[in-house]
Amino acid sequence: MDVVTRSRRAAIQREASRIRAQCQREGHPQERIVSTLRMALCELTALEAWRLALGWSRPQAIREVAAAYRADGLRPPGLTPAMLCRYEHGREEPGDEYRLMISRAYGARPDQLGLETRCLWCHTCASPPSLHYGQQREETFTGRKGTMTTASGLPAIRESVQWAVQDTPGGSPALVALAEAAVEHYALNYSKHPPAVLFAEVRATRNLLSNAIAAAEPAISRSLRRQVGWLSALLGNLCHHLDDRTGARAHLTLACTFGESTGESALTAWASGALSMVAAARQDWEHAREHADYGLQHAPAGLRRAQLLGWALLPTLAALHQAAEADDVIAESDAIMASGMELPGRFGYDRAEHRLHVAEAYLTLERWDLAADVARQSIACAPAETPGWVAATLVLALAEARDTPEQAADRALSVLDLIPPPRLRATSRHRLARLGRLLDSSTSRAAELTERLRTLPAPIHPDGTAA
Repeated sequence: MDVVTRSRRAAIQREASRIRAQCQREGHPQERIVSTLRMALCELTALEAWRLALGWSRPQAIREVAAAYRADGLRPPGLTPAMLCRYEHGREEPGDEYRLMISRAYGARPDQLGLETRCLWCHTCASPPSLHYGQQREETFTGRKGTMTTASGLPAIRESVQWAVQDTPGGSPALVALAEAAVEHYALNYSKHPPAVLFAEVRATRNLLSNAIAAAEPAISRSLRRQVGWLSALLGNLCHHLDDRTGARAHLTLACTFGESTGESALTAWASGALSMVAAARQDWEHAREHADYGLQHAPAGLRRAQLLGWALLPTLAALHQAAEADDVIAESDAIMASGMELPGRFGYDRAEHRLHVAEAYLTLERWDLAADVARQSIACAPAETPGWVAATLVLALAEARDTPEQAADRALSVLDLIPPPRLRATSRHRLARLGRLLDSSTSRAAELTERLRTLPAPIHPDGTAA
């Protein structure tokens, strides 16, 4: 293959992104997108064209191949971007096992990727070949093995609650314990699922518990109502991340009501903080401040107070340009967080989230350098590619947009390369849109970001179904 210059490679990447976006708007299947890319860009091999058609960078493709290994309980090999580059450009041939796993990760047959092998499982073979440790392959190239994952565990939680309700329709201490476990599971794994998927499961579980409350004795009913309150809080937060603000208000108001009627002050505080967040999103600062103050009245001392200060009150003070009060809130919440207290999950609070809220407050107050520094602290504390990491990365990009627009655009494009659209929360989409307006196609990378945002699928279809 002829040598392709670096500048031509960059042009190929840009043109491939444009072609892919156009094909997706027209509803073309993956194979047709690959064909269109190869017709327009003659330098592309089949393997590289499939990766570009998927919208993956080489590091992302490597992560997908590693996931295919892990799905079989195997340790991923040392595939690197440089190795994948050599495979794509025909300078090196992958072994049969790599060919198998790359095909599985890409959802394609080996021959479609130009990875014909001497003995891969095909339609003419009587049985699949063995992989490492004698483990047998158990699915076609287009579907991964159905091993136990957090995603497959979601419906199992709901089914367990259903069985418990059927066994004791009037409720029982065991049902209460199971409901608490379900809430904990949803809260701890909140960020591992697309919001629309988790919403359906949480809603179904809440309905099951609602059926048991009416027939339960008072003590059991009270305990079950408390868990219904926490499930309603989750539904409200999920609505917010799906950009359904009226739905969020409804669920969170119910959660706050149940917190008050059951004496669950932590629930009342958390739901009030979330209501403040929803009010802030529609720039209703009066109600945002009221909800934040009400939540602080009910928040237990310590971590929960730091959460209400950073999550609810601080954004409102910054938006109202009450800088001195905002600085006092930052100082108080920082002092609480300095104790090292952290709680995982959606209802918890940790240093990464706290630093994110402080960075956004600095951004609102136009303290660009402080916002950038604190956003980097949040990124360092957050696991890579989680929603918190995405949010902090975009806040950093917003802080950089004024002085280094090219770098800011690169950060945003890296997020779009790494995170599938269904996993992009509405809050991150709003940050991306804000960044796009700030950059306003000021550079080539900014123009590319504008195009990517224009073609980004919405989280909800016009007919109301999840995208």
